[in-house]
Amino acid sequence: MQYTLVSEIPGRLRIRLAGHVPPADVEPLRVALEKCPEVTAVTVYPRIGSVAVCFAPVATSVTPALTDGSASAPADVAHAAMDAARASVLAWVGMLDAAAIDDARCDCAGVYAPRTGDLLMQIAELVGFHYLRRWFLPEPLRIAWTVWSYRTFLRAGLKALLSGHLSVPVLDAAAVGISFVKGDFTTAGSTMFLLNIGEALEDYTKARSQHELIYSLLAMPEHAKRIEGDKEVSVPASELAGGDLVVIRTGMPVCVDGTVERGLAMVNQANLTGEPLAVERTVGDSVYAGTAVEDGEVFVRVKHGASGTKLRSIVSMVEQSEDLKSETESRREHLADAIVPWNFLLAGVVALTTRSLVKTSAALMVDYSCALKLTGSIAVLSAMSQSAKAGFTVKGSRHFEEIAAADTIVFDKTGTLTEATPSLSSVMAFNGWRRDQVLRFAACLEEHFPHPVARAVVRAAEERNLKHRERHAEVEYVVAHGIASSLDGERVVIGSRHFVVEDERVEVTDEQAAQIAMETEGLSSLYLAVSGELVGVLAIADPIKQGVPEAMAELKALGIKHLVMLTGDNEVAAARVAKAAGITEFQANLLPENKHAYIEKMRAKGHRVVMVGDGVNDSPSLSAANVGVAMGNGAAIAKEVADITLTQSDMAALVGLRRLSCELMQRMNGTFTKIMVFNSSLLALGIAGVITPQFSSLLHNSSTVLFSLRDSHPYEM
Repeated sequence: MQYTLVSEIPGRLRIRLAGHVPPADVEPLRVALEKCPEVTAVTVYPRIGSVAVCFAPVATSVTPALTDGSASAPADVAHAAMDAARASVLAWVGMLDAAAIDDARCDCAGVYAPRTGDLLMQIAELVGFHYLRRWFLPEPLRIAWTVWSYRTFLRAGLKALLSGHLSVPVLDAAAVGISFVKGDFTTAGSTMFLLNIGEALEDYTKARSQHELIYSLLAMPEHAKRIEGDKEVSVPASELAGGDLVVIRTGMPVCVDGTVERGLAMVNQANLTGEPLAVERTVGDSVYAGTAVEDGEVFVRVKHGASGTKLRSIVSMVEQSEDLKSETESRREHLADAIVPWNFLLAGVVALTTRSLVKTSAALMVDYSCALKLTGSIAVLSAMSQSAKAGFTVKGSRHFEEIAAADTIVFDKTGTLTEATPSLSSVMAFNGWRRDQVLRFAACLEEHFPHPVARAVVRAAEERNLKHRERHAEVEYVVAHGIASSLDGERVVIGSRHFVVEDERVEVTDEQAAQIAMETEGLSSLYLAVSGELVGVLAIADPIKQGVPEAMAELKALGIKHLVMLTGDNEVAAARVAKAAGITEFQANLLPENKHAYIEKMRAKGHRVVMVGDGVNDSPSLSAANVGVAMGNGAAIAKEVADITLTQSDMAALVGLRRLSCELMQRMNGTFTKIMVFNSSLLALGIAGVITPQFSSLLHNSSTVLFSLRDSHPYEM
């Protein structure tokens, strides 16, 4: 790293870097410098590209000796130690490079927040230097400085032209250039000053909105399974540190960067790489935060703490959200760019008809592009931030627009409309098995999978103090069906009736069927079979979530025409839940491909469909819908595939999402109209000579910031 030592006192160095420090690099630079053993504190001044480093000698047992062999005096020892520490710090600064700063980024607990004080200081510098030059510099020097300052505007304009874009930088460069043509260097300087002020305000407003969104997302909890001795302990992901060992199984998220120590899994990395298919990860391979295990089990040694990797994935998501703009936002941005050539045409007409360079400059000083782009972006970032605080993560403005336009919402049943914590109602045992044996063995199989029904079985076994020892082989999760394994060489299956009875050909006698029908009426059921013989059935009570009927009524009031429940459960259980939820349209006994086909059929009819689900088996349907919404307590795969995640698994959040989405679109439409009217008025007044080009620029930039601040206000939910 290139640097200049500006000043120093004992224990403190002031270092000037080669240039200013980007906001994203402030915290990583501080962390990278503090890794030097002698450094005790670091303060980064990003605007001026300066760093203050406090340091102290590292304790050592070696006592320097004088040249004659006698022991050094205490003062000499301290002086020599301080010199050594200073040399070490400067060497460390010199060795820092971009790779070291990127590596330190993983250890950052947060991101640099744009501070109001920095903005005020930047504006004070612009204002102060502008008027100091105007008042105290001799005219030749003032003109030279104005011409020199124009280089940044000229460079930006030429760059846009060379890339084939007739955009706002070209307008700015042309507007200032006209003042040079007139020989009016004072006006040129004032115009550039106002443009710089506007840019500073716009950059700050957008950076502030991005920062608020990132921290809203960081506050959302994640959990991981950490191995402590021979136990698995569920801990907040934020508590994980480098060196910890975690286990990740089918349907679970990868919330840290690390290396696989044992096991094999198929990992979905679509969020990071864009690959639609899962990739195999085994011993020695790296896995990354923001991905999820589709199938298998891996034990991962954590490379970095979770805070840095989560931050990285969130920042990446915020950046990628720019690629997920709504049709409305994209259309307006394209319109904003398309208007720029018309600005030049208008300026040409004004020049030919009025022969006035002042009025021609006025036609170039006002554009629609900055206001339309910035206000749309700020409105979406504010909506995303408020969404995160309210309990749902939205990955782009496109999804807000789809939610606002939706007329159909399709729900999965278990864990979506019903409680994420269903309970075991009863256990039936057949063919010589006892009920406690059935429950114990079912819990042994189900403990490997993060599904609400699986958790109900495991919890029931724990409550009855039924301990189990794993005797079965590695388990295989059959999506939307159940689990298959082997016990003493015999095939074991547990899952839905369709899976066990129809697919696995397990026979159920009439007597057994009658008992099962009686005890599971209106309930969900799990069938357990060993070596082709039914040994037990577990009845699961699936209570409706609190507030679901009210949420369904509110969604209807907000314009949703079709509320549909799709489930793989039996007809009786499905009818009970649908009635309790206030849903009149439902289908039962469905496989994932049936749900997917239903959504495709609805979309083919012209419906705008939202799919709400929580399981691995819901992933195809979530992808097929216009918008996929995953419940926060669901499988990680569902969350990765989905466009929106309801972190609290509360249906009231879905109602709030619909309201917010509708208001966002209304707000963007209203702002669009105001921008077009206001800026058109400025153009007319400038061309008519009522206001000067400089005043027009001031009003234009001020209105852009004010519209943006208005769009950043909280939404009604």
